[in-house]
Parts: sequence; structure tokens; C-alpha cells
Amino acid sequence: MKFKLILAFVDDQKTTLVLDSARAAGATGATVINNARGEGVHRKKTFFGLNLEAQRDVLLFVVESHLAKPILNTISAVAEFDQEEGQGIAVLLDVEEAVGVAHQIQALTHKVPIDEE
Repeated sequence: MKFKLILAFVDDQKTTLVLDSARAAGATGATVINNARGEGVHRKKTFFGLNLEAQRDVLLFVVESHLAKPILNTISAVAEFDQEEGQGIAVLLDVEEAVGVAHQIQALTHKVPIDEE
């Protein structure tokens, strides 16, 4: 089975919405890294030297290849990446090999355990 990795950098207030929407689109789980920060094309203005940037979360999804594009499109839509500058970004990467996904494969395919095939 082939997998893709979706990395999504989203406003922390949209994390739950993005996670729920990705699951509805076929994602079986995600890893969330909290309190990331980044910088876009235009730097955010500061107030007395304090940064006004919103906190970001990094969401990592390992998904089946055939589900990757629909999940990516769903994430983009609900996070409103293309509606306004600075909303976030998501990228899709090929996964050459993955370990620790046997239970995910079994849940998706309802097959016998990998060891028995």
C-alpha cells in the first residue's frame, strides 16, 4: 500500500475543524505539533516590539495515496488557505516507506494481519 504525507500549518483556532474535516474526508488520524510559528511573504506588524502573529499548529497526516488529494483539498478549503494571506499552508509529500501503519492498513482493508499474508 502506498502512502502520502500531508503537512498542514494552520491557525491553532482552526486545528479541531481541520482535524474533523480531514477525518471525514478519509484520514484515519493525525499528529499535532502545537505552538509553531512562521513567517510569510510579508512580515506581521509588531506592537512595541511584540509579535502579533497567531499561534500555528503543524498537523501531520499519513494517508493512502488515493485519498491524499481529496484530503488536501478539504484541508485547504476549511482552513481558508486561499481566501486570505497568512492563513496557512499545506504540502503533500511522497512516503517512500512507512512503519507503524499495520493497524491502519488492517482497519482500512479489514484484512487478516499483515504477518499472516
